Amino acid sequence: MMGPRTRALLLALGVGTALGAVLAQHSMGRHRRDLFSAHPLRRLSALGYLNGHPSVEAVRLLRDYLSWEQHPMLRRRAEGIVRRMEARLG
Repeated sequence: MMGPRTRALLLALGVGTALGAVLAQHSMGRHRRDLFSAHPLRRLSALGYLNGHPSVEAVRLLRDYLSWEQHPMLRRRAEGIVRRMEARLG
């Protein structure tokens, strides 16, 4: 049987995991919105976030972004991120 310390540890681990998942979803949603912000610095920040979180969904989102973005520097940054993600993801 499990003692009270083990139960408390498992409960804390479960709560921490659930909280982490909720915060990750919130963060991804915020950066997804910021990617299409009217403010270039927010878009740059969102690109930096997505660069560190490669996924098929991120590549699709960045392709939509590339068809929308007008700023040349931000377009080049997004193109580089897409190329790296595609190479990593296969």
